[in-house]
Order: sequence, then C-alpha cells, then structure tokens
Amino acid sequence: MLAEHMSKNSPAFLARLLANVDTGGGADVRLPVSRFLQYHPINEFEPFFESIGLRPSELGKFLPSDLIYLKDAVELLENYQVLCDYGVPRTKIGKVYKEANEVFGYGHSVLFSKLQEYELLGLSKSTITKLVVCCPKLLIGEANLEFLHVLDKLKASGIMLGWFRGGLSDESTHNWRRTLKMLEFLDMMGSNNKTLLVRLIKEHPRFVFGESGKKLYLLVSMLCKFGIQIDSMLQLFVQCPWVLNMKFPKNLQKSVDFLTQIGMEAFDIARVVSSCPEILGASSCQSVAIVLSTMNLSAARLCNIIKEDPMQFGTLVSKKKVAAVTKIDSFYLGEKAEFLLKIGFIENSDDMVKAMSHFRGRGDQLQERLDCLVDAGLDYEDACSMIKVAPFILNMSVSMIKKKISYILNDIGYTLESIVAFPAIFGYSLEKMKLRFMMYKWLTENGVKIKPTNKNKVNKSMVALSTIMACSDVRFVKQFVNLHPGGLDQWQRLKNCSTIQ
Repeated sequence: MLAEHMSKNSPAFLARLLANVDTGGGADVRLPVSRFLQYHPINEFEPFFESIGLRPSELGKFLPSDLIYLKDAVELLENYQVLCDYGVPRTKIGKVYKEANEVFGYGHSVLFSKLQEYELLGLSKSTITKLVVCCPKLLIGEANLEFLHVLDKLKASGIMLGWFRGGLSDESTHNWRRTLKMLEFLDMMGSNNKTLLVRLIKEHPRFVFGESGKKLYLLVSMLCKFGIQIDSMLQLFVQCPWVLNMKFPKNLQKSVDFLTQIGMEAFDIARVVSSCPEILGASSCQSVAIVLSTMNLSAARLCNIIKEDPMQFGTLVSKKKVAAVTKIDSFYLGEKAEFLLKIGFIENSDDMVKAMSHFRGRGDQLQERLDCLVDAGLDYEDACSMIKVAPFILNMSVSMIKKKISYILNDIGYTLESIVAFPAIFGYSLEKMKLRFMMYKWLTENGVKIKPTNKNKVNKSMVALSTIMACSDVRFVKQFVNLHPGGLDQWQRLKNCSTIQ
C-alpha cells in the first residue's frame, strides 16, 4: 500500500526519473527504466517525502545523509503506519514530519500511547486526527498545558469537545495560549448569558480557534466605544456571523467617519451605530460628495434622514445597497430567518427568499435537525454546506435523519466523509437504499467486481454512494444487475422481499 501510494503521489520525482531515462522513443518505458535503476539506485526517501505532502523544494533538508532505502528507517515507517492506521491522511503526514520530526523517532507503541492519552481526555478519534495535522507539536513531550486548560475551559462552559473541531485548520497556526485568552475573554463577555456564548462557540468555532481572535478584540473594542452592551454584541455575533468574516471593523469605521463628515453629533452617531451596526459594517460606504450629488441632498438633510431612520444608511450610503427596513428585527422574520442567516445565507438575497419558502418547520425545529447531523459526528460547517446543497434534509424528521445515518455508517460501512461528499443520499427513501445496497452486496459476494469510481475521493477502495444511488432503476439494472447471469432474478426477489418493503 505504501509503494502504491508513493507511485501515485510523487509526480515531481517520477518526472525527474523519466527525464534521465533514454526510452529510445518507444511507448513502453518499463525496460529502459529497469535498466537505468540497475546502475542508478534511487533515494527512496525522495518519493516517500513527496507522497506525504512535502514540496520537492523542501526535500533537501529532510533527506537522511546515511540512508537511501526506506526499509532501513524502521522507526520512521512504524510511526508513519501508526498515523495512517489511526486515520491521519497520508498526504497530510508531511506536515507532521516537518513540524514535529521527533515523533518519527519514537520507539514501539510510544506514539499510539500518546494518541490514546488524548482519547482519555474526552476527544474523539476524528478530532484527534485533525489536531495531529493542525498542531503536530501536541505529540511531542508532555501534554501541552495551555491545550489542557482550553479543554478544561470548554468543559466548564458546558461546551462539547467535538464542537471545536470545525475551528481547526491545517493552514493556520494555532496558538493555544491565545485561544485560552480568547475563551476567557468570551466567557467574561457572556457571564450573564451563557446560552449565547455556547451558541457562538458551537456554531462558529473558527471565531475562537482560528485566527479571527484579533478581529474580535478589535470589533468588541469599537462597539464598546459606541456604547453597545455586551449582550447585544453576543446577539449580533450569533445572528450575523459574517460580521467576523468580512471587513466589518474597517467598514464600520468608514461609516462612522462618513457620519462625522455630514455633521452628525457624537451622541447621535453612537445611537445610530448601536441601532444597526450590521448595516454600517456590511459594506464600504461612498464618499460624502458622491452621495449628496446623487441624492440631491444637503449634508444637514441627509444627517436628519439617517438620525430619524438609521436603516436608511444601507440604501443611501453603502456601495452595495443594503435594503432599508424600519427596524433591525425586520432582518430576522422570525426564528426561521434567523436560522438561515446563521448557517450562511445572505440576508434579503434570492436564495434566502427561496429557502424561507422551501424549509418547513419553526426555527427551533430546523436547528434540532441540524444538531442531529452534528451529533452524528459531522463538522458544523460540513453540515451547513450539506444543507445548502440538499436543503430537503431539514424537512425530514430527526428520527428519519438518524435512521439513514445509522444505516449508511453501521449497516453498509460508509464514512461521514462519504455522506458529506453526497448529501443527496438523504433524498432517497430508506427502502430504496436498502434495495440498491443489498443488490450490490449480492453481486460482489457472487464474484462481480465493480470498479470504484474516481469520484469517490474519500475511500478509493469503495464504490461512491452516488454511483449506487444517483441513477434510475433502469440504468442500475443495466449497469450493475445485468453483470451477473442470475442478477435479474435476484433483483426481482429483493424487490418482492418483505424486509425491504
């Protein structure tokens, strides 16, 4: 398996190798390559390191000076295999090697014991796997005290440890000391409203565990300056999560400058900002001269209009027009609209209007169905992206969602990643899923080999869920059932079987 993985994931090495081989213009390069290797043994560490994710330009500083054959690096291969068996993607192990090289010198069972220690802290395997890639140094030496304090803080706040997995990114640097300070800061903010704090961390973990901590400090500082209360800030963050993703503080400051330039007093500016901060920070504003010229208004008249109805700022001043409404609550037409905004829909957009009419149920019911996906082990962001692709998921009952997830994971052995790759699987009845996969199982047990499709990026040894389900019965019979002489009879028997009906 290692050799096969190396051969498929070391294109730069293979290109250099073939460039040195004289193929004589023939199509078959096997003999020339074999002859070349007899006299020019390769350094096996080159394709190995490239296959685990190291860039070719980085290889020089990691190649051993006294070895060229992988079989001689016993500890390296053993620890590499431990990570693979635990679930760390092979192409991500290079990051671990680069940032925590000591790990690959551990003796027998040392690395596995460290992984188990994190399980004892209450972390799931999927969370630990992501931690290993994002923060390889957690595997070195004794347990990281700041990290342990972060876990204690989460537990004390009633926050499930799996929630912060969505905030981890192997493209970011995670500073646990800074994360701990962020949690303490948020805890202080939400001291009177723990429910909002828990919602914020559960639904938007990257605000805390990503690199947005600096943005949050800046934004809170600005909002405090304008007299906005802490509870109102938390409500704003939960209802309008995009305020921490966009250039919100910068836009907000420009909007305040605009209000100053048209002659608005400091007291009125604070009142306008506190009444609709999401409008003032949603988009960069036009210059005063352009707005006055376009609207044919004096600065004093414009100032009075915005003081009387702050929501007009979005219509009259913002470069990207934000629809004006009379009150902030108009942006959230009940719990359903609030839920849609929270999972990433853009307010007042066509998609938002369409989703409002598509989803059935109250906001709390929709949240319960989303929580069902997260409780099954899916990252919150993955669950939200699935809903955008297949919104009908939230029109199903919680019990049916659980039954389908259980069948996919436990009965037919697919992974959560397979579900994320094909969320439309929820659109098929459980009966149809059972019929198709029972037929597929019968075919494979009777000698039919069905080649996995390239579309299955999650597990290339398995046929993708979409391959089995995303076709009509006629096409399924033609493409799969007819591969076996007795397939059609078995298909009919299964269709008539009472256990499927």
